[in-house]
Amino acid sequence: MVNSKKYFSLLILVFNYTVFFSQVSVCSWNLMNFGKSKSDTELAFIATTLNDYDVVTIQEVVAGDGGSKAVYRLVSILNNKGFKWDYAISNPTTSANPSSRERYAFLWKTSKVKKIGASWLEQNYQEEIDREPFMSTFEFKGKQFTIASFHAVPKKKNPESEIKYFKLIPALYPKLNLVFMGDFNCPQSNSVFNPLKKMGYLNVIENQKTSLRQKCINNDCLASEYDNMFYYSIKIKIIQSGIIPFYKSFLTLKEARKISDHIPIWGSFNLK
Repeated sequence: MVNSKKYFSLLILVFNYTVFFSQVSVCSWNLMNFGKSKSDTELAFIATTLNDYDVVTIQEVVAGDGGSKAVYRLVSILNNKGFKWDYAISNPTTSANPSSRERYAFLWKTSKVKKIGASWLEQNYQEEIDREPFMSTFEFKGKQFTIASFHAVPKKKNPESEIKYFKLIPALYPKLNLVFMGDFNCPQSNSVFNPLKKMGYLNVIENQKTSLRQKCINNDCLASEYDNMFYYSIKIKIIQSGIIPFYKSFLTLKEARKISDHIPIWGSFNLK
């Protein structure tokens, strides 16, 4: 006679296994001043935080060699955690102000996704966008999606003046399944995102602060709604999404801010 409880538990296990492997998970994190200043201990913490995701995009990688070396060190740690990871690092962005130049990075599990072709810094609006997006196409179960990773200018420099050009990017790549993500220094409720939303691009999180305060106020440690992802809802179905409140692993916010002044955001989705 079949044990109904064991049979039901087996069905749940099979269902969860099937669901897990039928979707791809993506994480985006602005890792403040990501370069040689990050210690081995800090990199180990970052690697543990990111290890559950299939594709990771990092903003604010230092433009010099220290940024590239920090990415390599991080990937080396990830490769000792049970999965094989690969990575791509952008050239420094072409900001007119040298102090604003940064790199981006993509990291991905080779067993889950395949990178298609070369990654590139989007050049069409490099005069209008201080740190032009870094773009890369990935394939998951025979279907492709292209991430545009972005770090906007600070709030005081009017990030809306850059974000308004994003509505023009889909027309440049009509065959690509685009996902815009990163640190927009601007909440998704801002009207500058309306053109993208009208085109079918939806945000994965809402009313969720993602940057850290200097000090917590009544246990509220988050400051602003800056980070998000915008996916093409006609070709992508979001299964889950959220944040990683990594700062709760530290005794003080000052210690947490050595990792970053932003928390990671993530989304898990199926490609239609």
